[in-house]
Amino acid sequence: MLARLPPFKVRRRPLLFRKIHMPSLTGPRPVDWKAAAPPIPNFAAQHDSLPRLPVPNLTATLERLKTSLLPLAHSEAEFTDAVKKIDAFGSHAGSGSLLQSRLLQRASEREHWLEEWWDDLGYLGYRDSVVVNVSYYYGFDGQPAHLPQSPAARAAGLARGALIFRQKLLSGQVSPDRTKEGQFCMDTYRWMFDCCRIPGLHGLDWSVSHAGFGVDELGHIIIVRRNRFWKLKGIINGRILSMTELEKQIQYIYDSTTEEYSGVGVLTASNRDVWAKDHAHLAADPHNASILHTIHSSAFLISLDTDTPSSPIANSRSLWHGSLSPSTLDATGLKNRWVDKPVEFIVFDNARAGLMGEHSVMDGTPTVRMCDEVLDWLADPAFDLGAPSAIPPPKPEPLDFVVDDTTRAAIDKASKAAYELADSQSMSYHLTSYGKAAIKAFRVSPDSWAQMIIQLAYARLLRARGLKREGGTYEAATTRRYWKGRTETIRVVTSQSDAFVSAMDDPRVSCEDRKQLFDTAGKAHILLAKAAGSGEGVDRHMLGMKMCLREGEPVPELYNDPLYKRSGTWVLSTSAVFSDHFPEYGWGEVVPEGFGVAYMTGYDDRLQFTVTSRKEMPNQEFMNEIARAAVDLYDLHAGQRKSML
Repeated sequence: MLARLPPFKVRRRPLLFRKIHMPSLTGPRPVDWKAAAPPIPNFAAQHDSLPRLPVPNLTATLERLKTSLLPLAHSEAEFTDAVKKIDAFGSHAGSGSLLQSRLLQRASEREHWLEEWWDDLGYLGYRDSVVVNVSYYYGFDGQPAHLPQSPAARAAGLARGALIFRQKLLSGQVSPDRTKEGQFCMDTYRWMFDCCRIPGLHGLDWSVSHAGFGVDELGHIIIVRRNRFWKLKGIINGRILSMTELEKQIQYIYDSTTEEYSGVGVLTASNRDVWAKDHAHLAADPHNASILHTIHSSAFLISLDTDTPSSPIANSRSLWHGSLSPSTLDATGLKNRWVDKPVEFIVFDNARAGLMGEHSVMDGTPTVRMCDEVLDWLADPAFDLGAPSAIPPPKPEPLDFVVDDTTRAAIDKASKAAYELADSQSMSYHLTSYGKAAIKAFRVSPDSWAQMIIQLAYARLLRARGLKREGGTYEAATTRRYWKGRTETIRVVTSQSDAFVSAMDDPRVSCEDRKQLFDTAGKAHILLAKAAGSGEGVDRHMLGMKMCLREGEPVPELYNDPLYKRSGTWVLSTSAVFSDHFPEYGWGEVVPEGFGVAYMTGYDDRLQFTVTSRKEMPNQEFMNEIARAAVDLYDLHAGQRKSML
């Protein structure tokens, strides 16, 4: 998932209660904004135990780059020209060696040579709306049968579960994510709760963490119903409210909110520069500034939406961008959101639910784990739902903004702009008739299998339309084996994958040869994925060297080469997560002429694909090709298996 990047030292603090203060909401971004967020206690030791993200060897990166460009070249001459520029860049007389030495120097002086650049170039300096372009969503499975089935009960269960996860996280009871190779960095978990993204007036946003306040200032939840914001104290004297108490509190909000309020939340969906100005105007009123502080410092937010989506696509779209009103051209659903919160649960009036995540300083895998554990707990009849206290908790407190004419006009403008953005999108959804169990029986990596489906489908789509491939395929690989690691790009398109794709529709190629070409393409993909996860990719390294250019220095010719630029135009942006509880999952495309492809390979009986794009793109046609390619891959392997018996 991608958006459309002075020496850095972590200020390592114990998790003590901090003096309550209200940080400036309208000034410049604090220099130490990221260091100001206290680390999670039992993960602080990772600062010393995990390795730092390496700077790859220059020669190795340039060789990987050449290999990745070959299948994307439109002609031999174009490829030869790009190779000449790569060789010139990497020669002793070229600028690559100098930029590499600067990057190595930077890496020796910082805890993570990429972090600041990636934060700003990838996310915080991005000025278009985070809705569609940056935010992601998860759709949850249904409320377990042993729990009450009302929307209030659904929200209460999620609230209690998330507060328990937060309590375990802050008290050091959450174990590190890991693979068989070792622990993953948990640093970004400190940006899950009690924090918020802030729109910056000077072209750069930041996130603020309020973790460390006293007990009475921690653990409140923001609930939004019919665009009205409420503060609900989910923790009283250190005790998390029971599900019954939370359900009563939330039902009180349902019963007390029978009319629509002004919809200040939609302002968060605006272009970031527009939102920064509107935010500054809101914060100029002391009453509004206090409400903003309460929202920013909340543990998380729950949006009680009036939608009742029933299909996977309807549910996905309602989670992704909220309901739309074609008659008034308004993004009505986004008025009931605050999309700058990293964790925003959404509960619909039919008790379906999900999450919308803000993506700038925390990738999706931490929230996958949090949601997965919460939903596992709720599915277990033995899960502790808590016991009500003899003393009833205080009623939720309404937070009503002062909305003047300027803000009212801004809301109307933001709603129209958000409608236009959301309405520009198309989405399709598909489940295959087989899943991980069958793929593993064929002794194939499920992820490589899914990627070959996507490659075959896209090639067929282009061929049917008489088009050339005008970009590469991005797949996210985690680099969390390193301290503060986030992602690296797997450049999925290879000469091996192209050979397989071509063979699948060539009647002269036997099924046996097609299977061998598939195996070769899959092995190439696995090697690329392993290298990217080790920090040995192409894109982050090339970015780092470019960022080492000094003012007045010319940009090396390689960076403006048309083939090189095409290779970083992600016409297919792909990524996979898995949870047994997510029948829906997705995000938006990253270039206008591209597709976002979210997929899941963890189910034994199905693969799950969601494709997003702009309306002018052949979205459903692409999904039809994905469905056909999935069948063809299965038939190819099943046929070869039979022939061997």
